[in-house]
Amino acid sequence: MKNYTILVVDDEPDNFDVIETFLSEENYNLHYAFNGYDGIACLEDVQPDLILLDVMMPELDGIEVCRQIKDRPKWKSIPIIMVTALNSKEDLSHCLKSGADDFIGKPVNSVELKARVKSMLRIKAQYDQISGFSVLQRNTINILAENIRQLTGNIAISLSHELNTPLNGIMGILGILKADFDNLDREEISELLDFAQLSANNLVNVSKRFLVFLELEISNYNPDRQISIKGECPFSTSMVTSLTQTLAEKSDRSEDLVFDIEEAQVEIQEKYLCIIVKELVSNALKFSQKNTKVTISSQIKNNQLQISIDNYGRGMTPEQIGQIGTFIQFNRNKYQQEGIGIGLKLVQIITKACGGTMQVSSIAGERIRVTVSLPAVAH
Repeated sequence: MKNYTILVVDDEPDNFDVIETFLSEENYNLHYAFNGYDGIACLEDVQPDLILLDVMMPELDGIEVCRQIKDRPKWKSIPIIMVTALNSKEDLSHCLKSGADDFIGKPVNSVELKARVKSMLRIKAQYDQISGFSVLQRNTINILAENIRQLTGNIAISLSHELNTPLNGIMGILGILKADFDNLDREEISELLDFAQLSANNLVNVSKRFLVFLELEISNYNPDRQISIKGECPFSTSMVTSLTQTLAEKSDRSEDLVFDIEEAQVEIQEKYLCIIVKELVSNALKFSQKNTKVTISSQIKNNQLQISIDNYGRGMTPEQIGQIGTFIQFNRNKYQQEGIGIGLKLVQIITKACGGTMQVSSIAGERIRVTVSLPAVAH
């Protein structure tokens, strides 16, 4: 696990001692600068992951320090938490306008400080991970260029929508809690928090799926970022049931699932096998009506485990099957389905990476079968 580096900029050494004491159990590398000029000057040497910046400092105050750091491309992504005794809306507005990512009031509370620091470091880690994906070799850029319509059109519309929807839900709930907290009873607060947690879980799910897709796509075309997904894990009735029942319960369709499983060991890591099953069953449930069967079956044939998911629903035309790819959602305007259109493409990439195949057969408007063949472990 990475040891994060935190730069504390404060003209009062005693304040650094307080912060150092509060964070002593967190294994952070703490560095101290006693004025704004030194804080800016030491960035290259310290390479901080987070900056705790005092607002009220002589000569160069925290707001100006923050503004200057955020104006520099190399450092603008470093999260800055302003530490301030100011509490008026106007003062806090100045902090945010200068580029601050968060703020904490004085006197500093230990629990609040730890929580805000961890939150900002988590966001920084996610930013660094995504930024790493953008450093692509020329052949990767060429591949993305071939799919420019998807990456500039569909992704801009669907991904932004799928990220903004849960974010707006969370922000709306926080707004209600902030405005009416004293007027809400315990049950109402609990219900609002449940909704916020659901929105947060949806946001995490979208982000994780997108990151898995990026990892695998970049691995395909960038030798320096090769990822092996081969391994060995069981494909069993209990595993399939556990994964799919949770999905079915969300749409009140537990009774619609039918299982016909021949168990086997397959040459793929469990993480990626679970992604295949969840994506295919999720699609089957999404694109079929309640009280129609969704059948998950498997059989061993020619040293391959063939996993099939059948459902009676919208199906796909031959043209649509040929267009399976990233962020394409067929008939979205007509059906208004959720998601970013990544499911079948993600399954396709994983299957190919472990030496398998994916086939889609369908009667448009009636039914669809997706069959994934994975190498079975020889006994």
